[in-house]
Amino acid sequence: MKVGIMGGTFDPIHNGHMVAAETARDAFGLEEIWFMPSHIPPHKHAAGVSGEDRLALVREAIRNNSAFRILDWEIVRGGVSYTIDTIRMLQERYPEVEFYFIIGADMVQYLPKWKDIDELARRLTFIGLSRPGIPLDLGALPSHIAASVRLAEMPEIGISSTLIRERAASGRSIRYLVPEAVYDYVVRSELYGVQP
Repeated sequence: MKVGIMGGTFDPIHNGHMVAAETARDAFGLEEIWFMPSHIPPHKHAAGVSGEDRLALVREAIRNNSAFRILDWEIVRGGVSYTIDTIRMLQERYPEVEFYFIIGADMVQYLPKWKDIDELARRLTFIGLSRPGIPLDLGALPSHIAASVRLAEMPEIGISSTLIRERAASGRSIRYLVPEAVYDYVVRSELYGVQP
C-alpha cells in the first residue's frame, strides 16, 4: 500500500493543501493521503489556534474524500514535531506501507537542514510539489537526498495559511479560500477573529 503523508500546521487548512494532496495522490498512484497536523513544527512559530481546533478543521476538510485520513499523533505527543520521530513510529506500526512525504518546493530546498535527514532519505520518498515563484532545483541538494525526491507540478494556487490569517485579522473574507466545511467551522467557533 502506498500512502502519502501530508504534514503541516494547518493553521488553517486551505484549498491549496487539498489540491497539493490530490496532486500527489494522482501523480504517484497513492492509495491514501494521511493528514498529520503538527503540534509545534521545528521551522515555524506555534499555531494560532489549538491543536484540537486544527484537528477539527482537517476533519472537516477531508470528510468527503474516502482516500483522505487524519492522524492526531503529533498533536497528542506534544512538543516539537520532528518528521523522523513520526516516520519511525509509522513504519513500526505499519510495516507493510510504503510511505511518501508530501512537501512544497520551499521545503525541498530546506531538506538538508531537517533532523536526521540521511535516515529519512533512506526510509521514504519525498514528493516535492511546485509552488508559484519557488524554483525546484534538485541539483542543489546532496545527491543522496536528491535521489529520494520525486517532483510533481501542481496548479498555481496563491493561497497560504498566513494569507488567510491576515485576511481574517483585517476583517476580510476567507470564504472560498478554505473548504466550505472549514469555513463553517471557523465561523461557528469564531476562530482567527472571524465573526458569524
